[in-house]
Amino acid sequence: MKIKLYTPSDSSIAYSVGTTLDRFIKIKQDEFPFASGELSQILRDIALAAKIVNRETNRAGLANIGGAFGQTNVQGEEQQKLDVIANIRFMRALTKGGEVCAVVSEEDDEVIDLQNSSGKYVVAIDPLDGSSNIDVNISIGTIFSIYRRVTPLGRRILPQDIMQPGNQQVAAGYVLYGSSTMLVYTTGYGVNGFTYEPSLGEFFLSHPNMCAPKDGNIYSINEGTANLFETGLQKYIEKCKERQFSARYIGSLVADFHRNLLKGGIYIYPATSKSPKGKLRLLYEANALAFIAEQAGGMATDGFGRILDIEPTSLHQRTPLYIGSEKMVEEAEGFLKIKNERSISL
Repeated sequence: MKIKLYTPSDSSIAYSVGTTLDRFIKIKQDEFPFASGELSQILRDIALAAKIVNRETNRAGLANIGGAFGQTNVQGEEQQKLDVIANIRFMRALTKGGEVCAVVSEEDDEVIDLQNSSGKYVVAIDPLDGSSNIDVNISIGTIFSIYRRVTPLGRRILPQDIMQPGNQQVAAGYVLYGSSTMLVYTTGYGVNGFTYEPSLGEFFLSHPNMCAPKDGNIYSINEGTANLFETGLQKYIEKCKERQFSARYIGSLVADFHRNLLKGGIYIYPATSKSPKGKLRLLYEANALAFIAEQAGGMATDGFGRILDIEPTSLHQRTPLYIGSEKMVEEAEGFLKIKNERSISL
């Protein structure tokens, strides 16, 4: 019997499709000596739900699932039909996976106890960020954070399992539903992005070891409320205009963040006189993106301190957010601090 050694095929005939998300997760599992595959399973569950939400998003105009649902969530925001659908899809996936003991969702007033006392992890999630843009065919997304529970297994979850600062995250990521669908995540060892191939039903590694440019020339902020900004921020925006920076604001957090992560820039959702605590949620929006930004070499603050060091005090706590290229965030923070110091000295 003859044995022939395998050699790669001619790439001109059959090109490589790359590394699938499942294979990548399996390879990287060794980075977590405390895990026995549970964290990997959660990431797979999130990826599966994302595929379903991607399908629903793409057929929204045909299936009459766009538009308002007729109810408001805990934030007082009008729920879209796809908000509700996405929340159901992710909740089902995380429940059936069996590795999660509790979920915090933007769409639910309270913590959802999955009654799985052996689950080692807590997930905080915004199932469908930017859903008001669905009807006008603009990119939307999903944002998620994963924490290890701190109380002993076999017991019901307690508040300390939920109310953890962002520096305790073991993984975080987002899914961008746009011209292509991407899943980007970190487990504290860099950031990797995967693009969905619908004909194969798989996410493939397309953006390995993503790194944010240290500086940039894009600023993303809703200038329609500029009269409500504090003086330091107004001066920073004026400085951006003097340098002829590009103003790019989609109004979809994941899409704006993703663009600036790749091209270099700063995303700002500040405190204003109308919303002094900001509007973005700490547990399932700011913390996740801050973790990703830092792992990619970027920076995230509330204007005065590191986002990941904020101790949460309430489930749907809000925060200002300055996030993106390190030099741009540092400069914006500097403008705010100079103004603040002057106020104190007066």
